[in-house]
Parts: sequence; C-alpha cells; structure tokens
Amino acid sequence: MSKKVDELVKEDQEYLMQSFRRWYPFAIDRGSGAIVYDIEGKEYIDFNAGIGVVALGHKNEKIISAVKEQMEKFFHYSLTDFYYEIAVEVAKRLSSLMPFSAKVFYTNSGTESVEAAIKIARGHTRRQWIIGFINSFHGRTLGSLAFTSSKAIQRKSFSPLLPSTHLIPYPDKRDPLCKEDCTEALLGFIEDWIFKKVVDPNEIAAFIAEPIQGEGGVIVPPKDFFYKLNNLLKKFGILLILDEVQTGIGRTGKIFAFEHFNVTPDLVCLAKALGGGLPLGAVIGRKEIMDLPPGSHANTFGGNPLALAAAKVILEEVPKLLDHVSSIGKKIVEEFKDTRSPYLYDVRGLGLLIGAELRKDNKPFVEGLEKVLYNSFRRGVLAIGAGESVVRIEPPLIIEEDLALKGTRILKEEIEKL
Repeated sequence: MSKKVDELVKEDQEYLMQSFRRWYPFAIDRGSGAIVYDIEGKEYIDFNAGIGVVALGHKNEKIISAVKEQMEKFFHYSLTDFYYEIAVEVAKRLSSLMPFSAKVFYTNSGTESVEAAIKIARGHTRRQWIIGFINSFHGRTLGSLAFTSSKAIQRKSFSPLLPSTHLIPYPDKRDPLCKEDCTEALLGFIEDWIFKKVVDPNEIAAFIAEPIQGEGGVIVPPKDFFYKLNNLLKKFGILLILDEVQTGIGRTGKIFAFEHFNVTPDLVCLAKALGGGLPLGAVIGRKEIMDLPPGSHANTFGGNPLALAAAKVILEEVPKLLDHVSSIGKKIVEEFKDTRSPYLYDVRGLGLLIGAELRKDNKPFVEGLEKVLYNSFRRGVLAIGAGESVVRIEPPLIIEEDLALKGTRILKEEIEKL
C-alpha cells in the first residue's frame, strides 16, 4: 500500500465499525464508465460495480443530469404523508414490466425490500410461516437475517431470529439431495418432509428465494425448478417471493432473472441497480396482494425523489442493454474454457453475474480465492468473492467487450498461477 492509502485504511479502522470485510486495500477517488481510479490515480477495471449497483457505469451523464434537475425542484418530501409525481411515474414503469397487474412499495435498500415483502405476505395471507433456502443472502436486518445463511458469521450472536421460519436446501448440484434430478428431489423433500413433518402448508404465507443465489456463490438452479415449485405452492395458496435485489434490472440479460425460469412470482424485491448508485429499493407485487392497510407499513426516505430521478434513467436505458449483457457474459464464460488450472471447478452464471469457483482436494479453495482477488487487484482488476471460494464477476452493464475480456484474462492468468 502507498502511504496515502495506508493512512486512509488506518483512519477507517479507527473511526468505522469493522463489521464488514474488505478484500484488498482499494480506495476509490473517482470513476467513469467501467473504469475507476484510486486516490493515487491508478486505473482499474471495475468487475464489481459496487456489488451490482452502478448498472450504467460511473459518472453516467444522463443520471447526473436527471438528479441535478430534480435537485433544483426539491430534495425530499415524505411520500408516506403527501404525493409527488415522480413516485407515480416510476411505479407505473415498474408495474408495466411485470406479467401481472401490479403495485409498488418503495424502500431504501435490499434488506428493507425483503422486510416489506415479509410483512406484505403475512398481512395478506394471515399466515405466519415463511420458508427460505440455505445458502441464501437476503439482508442483515433481523427479519431478513432469518433467511440469510450464506455464511454462519452473518447470523452468529443475533438469535433469536424471526420465528415461524424454516430453511431448506437450495437446488444446488453440489448438494447430496441433487445427485440425480435436483428439481424432483427438492420438491419431494418439501412435500414429504416440510409439509408433512415441519409445518402444515395451510399455515405457510410464502416461500422466499433468490432466482440465482449471488452471495452464496452464483448458484443457478435447474431451469424447471421455480416453475414446478410455484405450481406446488399454488395448490395451498402459498406466495412466491423472489429476491431480485442483485439479479434484477438487467443483470442477467433480462430485466428480471425470473424470466429465465418461466415462472411468475407474487412479490419481487428490488434495490441495488434500481437507483443507479442512489439508495432505492422496491417491492412489486400483484395488486390484490399489496393490500396492507394504511398505517401498517411506511418509511421516511423510501421513494426519495433524487433516487427516483436516477431510477427513471435506469428504467429507460437498461432495456436497451439486454442483448449486450447476454453477449458479453457469454464471451466471459467462453474465455475461461481453456483455463489451465486444476483448481477451476466451474464457471457459471447468466448475463453479467458470473462465478468462477475454485476448489482444491474437492473442497473450497479459500486461500486460492484470496490470492486471485488480491493479485488481480494489483494488476488493475477489481473483483470480489462469493460463497466460500468463488470469484464473482459483476461489472457495469455498459462494459465494452475489449475491457471485459482484458479483465477476464487477468483473472484467468492469476487462477493459472495458483
């Protein structure tokens, strides 16, 4: 580390609670497109995008212009007590993207969207139980934390968590339940063990899941899983909540990841890319489900007008990028195919959410992940990890092919050096 970065890291450790993990000492100063610069002026390829947030890249002129224009009008007013046009405009656009007649509730983050969806599901069904999946990440506030389990440290010391919840295996080919037909094995487990031995299905309000597990290691389920799961849930009036906080708004090459799986959820949780870098989340649900009574749920900053101004741009521009996202993602995966390393176990994902899993002696290669990420950082590529030993590739959706492949080759070379 340079002296300037070293001083910043020391002050960060002194004045900020260190409850989060940094992969390497990158200190950002500015960015443009899919390139960022540190406080020493060094240039990096952004393979992280602020954990999938800056979909249109850094310093996007259309977002800057829209936010400035809104700032000249008003910064904030409480949507929970009054009205403003931009809130309705963005809600109309979000609703139009859904395959059903929808309503929207605004939040400030992904975990808030999950919390709201939990309350909506319980309030609408008058049932208490909610089932989630092991290895998921839904947030760190106490309600969402009941369904987060990608790492034990996330839950350690915070019990008791939300009651009337239960976690089951996700359809992951590495799981012992998935040796043959993963979908049928999991559905059988739900019917024979959960519905018959844990909780009567008529007491279950909802199942909550990520359509692709992100933090858990970029785990892509079998294509038929969510469709068949939803058919089972419908028999008992159980809602399907899909957490698209990371996968939504174009990340997988479609506006929503659920479009890849031929399933229509009842509630969808959004955040990250929706605000283009400003704090904004949302729950989009079927109109008949979005029926919490006045006074039962609200927040002060949800639907902040500056964030909504950015969201308008996001929702106009991202649909134009979907083919590009799919194309670049396929080329990144293709680039890894001839990697000369016994430790590269799998490369998977959809669009520009890609995971390259490292394993050694058939176990997660944690030290290998740390080396690859750190050495790639030293060479000008900013990627982060997922799961126990997965290199997560998640650049801005606007990244150019040459830049994407340059960054991929550096990661590939570092994997080959292990």
